Amino acid sequence: MPQNEYIERAQKLHGKRLDTEERARKKAAREGHKQSENAQNLRGLRAKLFAKERHAQKIQMRKAIKQHEERNVKGAAEEKDPSNPVPAYLLDRSNPTSAKALSSQIKSKRAEKAARFSVPIPKVKGISEEELFKVVKTGKKVHKKGWKRVVTKPTFVGPDFTRRPVKYERFIRPMGLRYKKANVTHPTLNVTVQLPILGVKKNPSNPLYTQLGVLSKGTIIEVNVSDLGMVTASGKIAWGRYAQITNNPENDGCLNAVLLV
Repeated sequence: MPQNEYIERAQKLHGKRLDTEERARKKAAREGHKQSENAQNLRGLRAKLFAKERHAQKIQMRKAIKQHEERNVKGAAEEKDPSNPVPAYLLDRSNPTSAKALSSQIKSKRAEKAARFSVPIPKVKGISEEELFKVVKTGKKVHKKGWKRVVTKPTFVGPDFTRRPVKYERFIRPMGLRYKKANVTHPTLNVTVQLPILGVKKNPSNPLYTQLGVLSKGTIIEVNVSDLGMVTASGKIAWGRYAQITNNPENDGCLNAVLLV
């Protein structure tokens, strides 16, 4: 056996790991994150080579999509040798164009996308920075500076969160306003359960609020639904699902949300 085929030989003798397929699936799922990280962080010649490679990949992908769409469009079969000659201005009439089929396909795709991302509360009132942040002045008595901000709304921070040194901390999130669990209602089953929060997906008011983990009305959060026994399309137990906050936590003292099914 050639020297470089020791992996195949080991697999034949001892078999593969039990989680080989799962590891391969996760590695393939991480490829997108890796490409995104490279696109943001690469510099110089490496960045140019990476951009060139991605450009070629996108061209191939667009060609494949176009071929697939053309294959799906049903049109009249073309006659190789028509018995009666047809004038040039009537050639298009015998072969229906794919414009109508493509437009209907695009409309259906948009409708599916809108249904997929539909939320219980589509519009919420925005929160201004003056309402969310309170200015804290620090420093010596004579030279006090007001660059620090205290968040006045409920927030979420992860379990492994560590505060920055006081000298460099700009945004202060008080311990009393941190939430770890939410009362999540399943819209189909009409059951409400208290689930731990995994993270803040999006705050509609401001991307900065998403980064700080501000929990306001209309915010999309990710909750742990492993206890509910929900399964994915492939039959595996779902770990995290998105939910939308439906109340004002600062007024009610609790977090109510509706699961996005």
